[in-house]
Amino acid sequence: MLPILIEACVESLAAAIAARAGGAGRIELCASLDAGGLTPDDALVLACVEELEIPVAVMIRPRPGSFVLRAGELEGMLAVVRRMRHLGAAGVVLGALTPAGTIDRPALRALVEAASGLPVVFHRAFDEIEDQSAALEELIALGVSRVLTSGAAPTAWEGAERIALLVRQAAGRIGIVAGGSVRAHNAGELVTRTGVSELHSRTPDDAEAVRELVRAANSS
Repeated sequence: MLPILIEACVESLAAAIAARAGGAGRIELCASLDAGGLTPDDALVLACVEELEIPVAVMIRPRPGSFVLRAGELEGMLAVVRRMRHLGAAGVVLGALTPAGTIDRPALRALVEAASGLPVVFHRAFDEIEDQSAALEELIALGVSRVLTSGAAPTAWEGAERIALLVRQAAGRIGIVAGGSVRAHNAGELVTRTGVSELHSRTPDDAEAVRELVRAANSS
């Protein structure tokens, strides 16, 4: 069995370096995590890409609140996706919904095309979608690489049953990343309950705390 990958969600270079030192396998780089995560500035992206040898996926989100795009926001996101590709990001993390709470397929199609082969991750806007099974098939068809989800529950632990269903449905066609209050005390059991091979966690600027999370995730 391959090791469980920990994706560390961070908003600073120091936290990214600590996550790498603790054994995280990938960074999700954001700004304003207390607002759910927004696009970080170019300087931080470049600093992380240059400093780290592990992949850095960058959040592409123009503002907090609704995932329904406002006028002009898609064009802005497309420009940022293209810029992040040139800065050396190893992936982009994004999402867009319709007012009816379904995937905004035209927007997602355009964003995947703008990524030009760079892995695209659909973030936890997925957890606002009622029919996640149908949405998963749409994302696969659109060429999305991974989905971050808590199984439509407040935490991944509470949504573990739904996450397990998504893992079985995905059958390797798209990655399912469990996120939502993932910590060392629940990581191992969460892997056992869901069958995921990747966990997403907001990690502190503390390499030993990340190391503990990595050990726990791989103890199942």
